[in-house]
Amino acid sequence: MPRSSIYVGEIAHQSPIPNASRIGNIIVSGLIRGADPATARLAATLEQQCAFIFLHMRQVVEAGGATVEDIIKVTVWMKELQRKPVDDEWVKVFPDPASRPARQIIEVPMEAGVLVQCDFIAVIEP
Repeated sequence: MPRSSIYVGEIAHQSPIPNASRIGNIIVSGLIRGADPATARLAATLEQQCAFIFLHMRQVVEAGGATVEDIIKVTVWMKELQRKPVDDEWVKVFPDPASRPARQIIEVPMEAGVLVQCDFIAVIEP
């Protein structure tokens, strides 16, 4: 099965890598950061960065031909573990408690200005 690269212009990586890749009915994203799409700069607050990572997650999965309902796993890395800002956006994107993806949050050192980032796996129903 051929692999296809998924690019989203406003959040394209500086390196020669796509925002995600798709093989068959599986989409796997690269890292998604909380950059403001209007400026391409990281948002100043954790709450803003969380809002942007979920916005960008939606853009990437849709660019791959899927929806957020097809996301099965999300991994979130945080500079400092603070679940509330992530949870606030999580329930907006995944409002049905009976149909949410798995999620893992990990606290790790980050590059300057990065407070949160994520990636995801989506499986599109054939």
